[in-house]
Amino acid sequence: MPDMSDPLADLDLRLVRYFATVAEHRHFGRAAAALHLAQPALSRQIRSLEDQLRVRLLDRTPRGVELTEAGAVFLPQAKALLRSAARAVAQTQAAAEPDRLAIGYTTGLIITPAVQALRRRHPDADVHTLHLSWNEPREALLDHRVDAVVARLPFPTDQLNVTILYDEPRLLLVSADHRLAGKASVTLDDIADEPTPRLRDPAWSAFWRIDPRPDGRRAPEGPLAETVEDKLELVAAGDAVAITPAGAMATYNRPDLTTIPLEGVEPGRVVLATRSDDRNRLITAFRTAAQAHLTGPPHAAGPASHRRST
Repeated sequence: MPDMSDPLADLDLRLVRYFATVAEHRHFGRAAAALHLAQPALSRQIRSLEDQLRVRLLDRTPRGVELTEAGAVFLPQAKALLRSAARAVAQTQAAAEPDRLAIGYTTGLIITPAVQALRRRHPDADVHTLHLSWNEPREALLDHRVDAVVARLPFPTDQLNVTILYDEPRLLLVSADHRLAGKASVTLDDIADEPTPRLRDPAWSAFWRIDPRPDGRRAPEGPLAETVEDKLELVAAGDAVAITPAGAMATYNRPDLTTIPLEGVEPGRVVLATRSDDRNRLITAFRTAAQAHLTGPPHAAGPASHRRST
């Protein structure tokens, strides 16, 4: 049993990380899956943390989980604790292993050519890669989980150094039997009344729903999509259409989905982001490799693609 006279004396960062993950997902089941834990075990760990702090941090609701007032106060402190611990570990390892680089990438982005070029140039370096969710680039960098990230804007870029790698067309994703399927191209007027999936991140949701539209109208609201897989299911079922980056569909091959060029909208941007204060020489080397080898979206193949000539 922990010494309850001082709840911070043996604060377990593992439990703090579990709490932060549940708070992020607002759902025990999704958090447990992200942490590769059984849901009952995760619930017990959260109760253990609450017992140690002597406060209730989370309330279960029919929709999932909500932070209590105490939980809302503790969450930013918990993130700061985790970030500080990660920074201490990363800086210690960097001092002992100066030729080590962790590279993150988000869904639908293929970084293999740049990573291979870096390894050829620095064969003795320890270079490894880590897949990140679409909303993790900045946090993963500041937490020192990775040293560089190839990702799509928008995301907060304060404290980061950002290099634009290439522009990426935005496409319309529809079900294979949708009324627009097979058209050579479409415009926003063609989908003026079509619902598009909502996302929790306001900036990301606004960009990928093009909300508001250029004429000032709000984009019709569709169902909430927590993950990319949720979005694909909503579109395939005919419950919504979605605006998607051209390169993303290269990682999917679904016969029930198809994409159509979307005319008259600004492209998205794929960038390389690093910490602004990081002086690791391998970051400079990877930036050079990324600029040379990551110059456009990968081509999709199969029914869920619609190739464009350039």
